[in-house]
Amino acid sequence: MPQISIEQLFEDKKENLALSWEAGRDGGDRQLDDKMIDQSTQGLVGHLNFIHPNWVQILSETETDYLDQLDPIALQENINKLDQSSIACIIVTGGASIPTLLRALAESSRIPLLRSPYSGLEVIWLLRTYLERVLAPPSTLHGVLLDVLGVGVMIIGESGVGKSELALELVSRGHGLVADDVVELRRIAPETLEGRCPPMLRDFLEVRGLGVLNIRTIFGETAVRRRKSMKLIVHLLKPGGADANSVERLPINDVNETVMGVNVRKVIIPVVAGRNLAVLVEAAVRNYVLQLRGIDSTKEFLARHEQEMGKECD
Repeated sequence: MPQISIEQLFEDKKENLALSWEAGRDGGDRQLDDKMIDQSTQGLVGHLNFIHPNWVQILSETETDYLDQLDPIALQENINKLDQSSIACIIVTGGASIPTLLRALAESSRIPLLRSPYSGLEVIWLLRTYLERVLAPPSTLHGVLLDVLGVGVMIIGESGVGKSELALELVSRGHGLVADDVVELRRIAPETLEGRCPPMLRDFLEVRGLGVLNIRTIFGETAVRRRKSMKLIVHLLKPGGADANSVERLPINDVNETVMGVNVRKVIIPVVAGRNLAVLVEAAVRNYVLQLRGIDSTKEFLARHEQEMGKECD
């Protein structure tokens, strides 16, 4: 179950957000986890909210000015609401002052109180992106994930079809390896799957007959990637298989595969002796990029063919 403590959040974003710890240091062990967040009605990160408190409450000058205008009784009531909620931490942003009651609440209830000189909107934007990535539910997929021409390509297929050999050839052509054999996937956005390599397998590629190769050592730092968004799946089919005969020669409709609720474009390539699979994968990536721009070579050819047939009929 993905989770992160406020202490870890502070250490990870201390430099980017210039965070300082103002009060509630004892509450650094408070946890944020995806299951608890999904089951609640609270927002993940947002401006100060007393009705539905966010897990991470952001106070800018607007919020602190509002608190300063409240009479002591109303201010105490709102502070009590925060105390009774399950917020994980409070971050004061910009040049906002910290109300005395809020600092006392942080110390008495062990609620981490942090400060950042950046604006509230910037802190929310950076923290939301960071927490959605860290708390995204993980999954695993068997295959090889590579960075080919800037596009995350997942190569899948039966065992022994030549996935790792193809990956090695693509790396030798200047592309990057993300993960071999086991790829950790996280859905970091509604339409985005990010792939990583498990720490145990990082930098390694297993090739039959050669054993385990350290790609970073052999090809250098630029031959590996820490993470990559998966945009294209290349399915290698063994020769002579039942599925190989069903592959369309001119696929008119796009083929997609649903992974963790996300539709990912898929290309099926039969493995036949003499075919240069690395060139085919590069061509598939270039064609995918063109399709994103609205250029579909197959449909263009068919349209031209129909036009010529119409001329002959006339």
